[in-house]
Amino acid sequence: MIERYSTPEIRRIWSPARRWEIFLDVELAYLDALEEDGIAPAGGAALIREKVRLDPARIEELESTLKHDVIAFLTHVEEQAGKATAFLHYGMTSSDALDTVYALQLKEASALVRKGIVDLEQALWGLADAHRNTAVVGRTHGMHAEATSFGLVALGWREAICRGIERFDRAVEQVTVGKFSGAVGNLAFGDPEREARVLARLGLGVEPVATQVVARDRHAQFFTTLAVIGGTIEQIAVNIRHMQRSEVGEVHESFGGGQRGSSAMPHKKNPIGSENVCGQTRLLRSWALAALEDVALWHERDISHSSVERVIGPDATATMEFTAKRLARIVSNLVVHEDRMAANLDASGGMVFSEGVLLALVRKGLRRQEAYGLVQKAALKAADGGAGFEENLVADAEVRALLSEDEIRRCFSVDEHLRFRDAIYDRRTCR
Repeated sequence: MIERYSTPEIRRIWSPARRWEIFLDVELAYLDALEEDGIAPAGGAALIREKVRLDPARIEELESTLKHDVIAFLTHVEEQAGKATAFLHYGMTSSDALDTVYALQLKEASALVRKGIVDLEQALWGLADAHRNTAVVGRTHGMHAEATSFGLVALGWREAICRGIERFDRAVEQVTVGKFSGAVGNLAFGDPEREARVLARLGLGVEPVATQVVARDRHAQFFTTLAVIGGTIEQIAVNIRHMQRSEVGEVHESFGGGQRGSSAMPHKKNPIGSENVCGQTRLLRSWALAALEDVALWHERDISHSSVERVIGPDATATMEFTAKRLARIVSNLVVHEDRMAANLDASGGMVFSEGVLLALVRKGLRRQEAYGLVQKAALKAADGGAGFEENLVADAEVRALLSEDEIRRCFSVDEHLRFRDAIYDRRTCR
């Protein structure tokens, strides 16, 4: 996690200072419950809260000798609170604290991530609503296909992000669970009611059948969900990049008054924001793979997942938040060239309306493949530099035997292609 691609808020969540704050909260929440249950003497938790001032540098110093971060933390607390710490960590194993703390960090980070994704969804709705009636050529295989609206294009992007939010919420619910069930998960020195009570106070669910750790399929679901959302974000960004190409010129990212596009070419306006977004989503996919590799641990636990999660927890959540927020800004400030969209739609000389002519001939009783051949002949002649597509159809005796000139002309209508536009907007799944 580097400052260039992360916000101060999410960096704080993953900072050593915040991690140890949460550690203390978790340990004291369990100690509170031990006191309530009459296992630990009353007053210990309160005394620790009063006396302990966490020093990440001291914990790091202790860990350099102890080679164990949880023991270093507990030693640091004991240095300050003495006998009051006697029942701290009672019946717990390190992973009870580690996994519960990690779940709480993921929960805090996820709130910021979700806001970034929702900001993107709202920006896309603004774009879709503003350009509901802006005709644009639809492209398949990168080639002109048929007319659509730029609003429908943006609406499709938004729908995918909405599905991503639904997946994200489910993944957060799955990953925000903790445990206080001991060294192999069987609650040998714990209590299921106490475990559930403490986790509820912390705002977490219970891992119902734990080993020494919370099962890592939960984390794999979370990080792969980020990667899937990243895939949608890349789809949007890469299409903005295509539409900004000089030969297309239908949109471009906003360009500030003092901005420079190239050190060598003063004329350049490059889609650098969208390119950055595409690069960031590649990282999200790589971290998803790392999370999947963490699922298969030996028996009740090994430590192979730990080093992975120390990297991908901060990096993936920070990257997801940053990327969603950056694309939201790009979309909100996107410059749309409606005149260029209209010009590109007309550039093929009407060939984007070929299906309408084909179906008109079919409705007149011509077999589909015969109709296809007639329309294709007129289109290929126009593509080879002959007369325009529409004129070729009007001049074709076989076509004119079935369609009048007026019937042919009516096939060349953007309105016909967009007649169900409002119905599609009405059936969008997120409002």
